[in-house]
Amino acid sequence: MLMCFQDASNSSQYILPEELVHKPGLDLNANSTAQENDLQFVWSNEPTFTFSVVRRSTGDVIYSTEGSVLVFENQFVEQVSTLPENYNLYGLGERIHGLRLGNNFTATIYAADVGDPIDYNIYGSHPFYLDTRYFEMGSDGNMTLVTSNETSANSSYKSYSHGVYLRNAHGMDVVLKPENITWRTLGGSLDMYFFDGPSQPEVSKAYFTSAVGLPVMQQYFTFGYHQCRWGYKNWTQLQEVVDNFANFGIPLENIWTDIDYMFQYRDFTVDNNTFSIEQGQQFLSRLHANGQHYIPIVDSAIYRPNPENASDAYDTYTRGADLDVYMRNPDGSEYIGSVWPGYTVFPDWHSPNSVPWWSQEMVLWHQEIQYDGIWIDMSEVSSFCVGSCGTGNLTLNPVHPFFSLPGEPGAIIYDYPENFNITNSTEAASASAASSSQDAAKSTSTSSDIASATSTSTQPYLRTTPTPGVRNVNHPPYVINHVNGDLAVHAVSPNATHVDGVEEYDVHNLFGHQILNATYQGLLAVFPSKRPFIIGRSTFAGSGKWAGHWGGDNASKWYYMYFSIPQALSFSLFGIPMVSFLQQLSQA
Repeated sequence: MLMCFQDASNSSQYILPEELVHKPGLDLNANSTAQENDLQFVWSNEPTFTFSVVRRSTGDVIYSTEGSVLVFENQFVEQVSTLPENYNLYGLGERIHGLRLGNNFTATIYAADVGDPIDYNIYGSHPFYLDTRYFEMGSDGNMTLVTSNETSANSSYKSYSHGVYLRNAHGMDVVLKPENITWRTLGGSLDMYFFDGPSQPEVSKAYFTSAVGLPVMQQYFTFGYHQCRWGYKNWTQLQEVVDNFANFGIPLENIWTDIDYMFQYRDFTVDNNTFSIEQGQQFLSRLHANGQHYIPIVDSAIYRPNPENASDAYDTYTRGADLDVYMRNPDGSEYIGSVWPGYTVFPDWHSPNSVPWWSQEMVLWHQEIQYDGIWIDMSEVSSFCVGSCGTGNLTLNPVHPFFSLPGEPGAIIYDYPENFNITNSTEAASASAASSSQDAAKSTSTSSDIASATSTSTQPYLRTTPTPGVRNVNHPPYVINHVNGDLAVHAVSPNATHVDGVEEYDVHNLFGHQILNATYQGLLAVFPSKRPFIIGRSTFAGSGKWAGHWGGDNASKWYYMYFSIPQALSFSLFGIPMVSFLQQLSQA
């Protein structure tokens, strides 16, 4: 069952195109009164518009806006549905949280580059939830909704599940209260879909087949053992890791590298001093001869060369600029943020040239480095400064990020695993002392050493007063509970503009989704007869038909291992069953 509340007359509201996110069609039996169509839609305009969705077989109201008012304003849309006491909702990702969401929780959906905080929004955007309700079966055949956690061994119970999907890509808060759920979005339409189940597998099947697509089929090797960490220094060290797995009889299917391999952190390059093409081809030849595979990381921003330094030329950027595939400022100039390599530009996936350009870069790079899959990072999309901070500053490129990187002087990782201080007290004490000394040194250094006026660390969140007919996309009137506060912090600013005039505000949550599609097409160009293997950090509803997901920048701590279970289960509900957790290793 689907419903859409929006028409073309309200031009301030962005309507999500089918070219960006698939729009499900009506079921063949949608208008049938037969029992196989178990959902019934009821609506009224008295005293104002309300609607309810009822399960025919049980009479259970699974969604109802009665008693509330639909709010449809510029940059703010709200609707409320009642829920039964002690309800069981799952989904509404992405965040580090228990599988069951609870009934006093705000699930914010806004793609964020952030180091996996508990309970806040992180990388992906999945406005879908599964609702499971339990009924006690009476001897007379009647069913009573169970609203308590207490059950009886002498009673018989039956469960019914349904799914709810809001096809909306804007930032939003989904507020869960003891008796209702409230959707608050920063724009768009209320394009809603209901899946009747009545069991979780049937809800998932319907959601996958009609709304988001079936999960991508993976190559067999991807189910083997993967090894990865930040900090590999050269191909020789990588070979030693592979050899040690063999020496100890540990099966190894895949080895990965983080951005260490790149030349000054630029995509589709290698550092010829440490990861030369010649040595890489020798390493990969041995690896492939042994039936093993290599997956490198690829970031989402493209280095913008210094225009006054001919030796700083970067062909990937130049080829993209010639095709006009980068996002722009409202005045038409390049939007230039800052990521690992320095000042960077960002692919505009609305440009018809963007996917062919990205695919061609992957093909060219594979001719030098014979990778087997791709690991996509920073795709929320992330930027280390607020606004187009590189504008007017390109002669400074390449510049260092506005903070120290792990392993650099003053940024050594002295953390250690839980209980290490008990079993290795001397080493732990030494690490703790070194960490304290490093922190003290940082506190006395000037902020200009590692930061600048464009740093994202101290930006306040601003709220504006609504003005009829006018949108303020950088600081909208309603403030979602975004982990980073200001929408532009650690992200491309909402006023960045696409080739079709769409502002990033309306499609921020889709960048990760679109780069996964581009990478999927690129891998098909590289390997026409193979299934592409991609792991992406930022995802949206439907990304699973192209890629798997990785859990992001979580640390090697027990509680992250604990939360990886509900995180993986939630992504199975979202249609992304291939989930990896590449934990950052602590080093004492």
